[in-house]
Amino acid sequence: MLFGKRTRNVKRILIVEDEPLTAFDNEQMLSAAGYEVVGTVDRVAEAVPLLDHEDGVDLILSDVRLTGQRTGIDLARIAKERGIPLLFVTGREPEGAEALALGVLLKPYSHKQLRTALDAIDRHLGGELPKPPKGLTLYVPTTA
Repeated sequence: MLFGKRTRNVKRILIVEDEPLTAFDNEQMLSAAGYEVVGTVDRVAEAVPLLDHEDGVDLILSDVRLTGQRTGIDLARIAKERGIPLLFVTGREPEGAEALALGVLLKPYSHKQLRTALDAIDRHLGGELPKPPKGLTLYVPTTA
């Protein structure tokens, strides 16, 4: 698309984060960047009902450790069953993440890193194989 903006695949994002400052910061940055934040929650039990948002959820940003008994891994399993892509935003790549998520953005990250990671995720969902920015690991699905 010459001299134009490409249509985003990711428009509506659910933030699942147990660190209040990180959650607030992500919500503000994403809203300012033109994304619709469907919700910002810290528990799997609060996230699951939001997956059925009337306009849908295009992407979940989830930490692995969350408030309550269930983890981001549990949420990733639920999201995968529903066909909703998830990006882990966490301090360490969780074991088995490649089977459940689009990728992992390692903490700490800057606003710029999050924006470029979301752009890479958007391109990835659009069928491209973008070069991931620093701190982002993208999982490429294999065909069996």
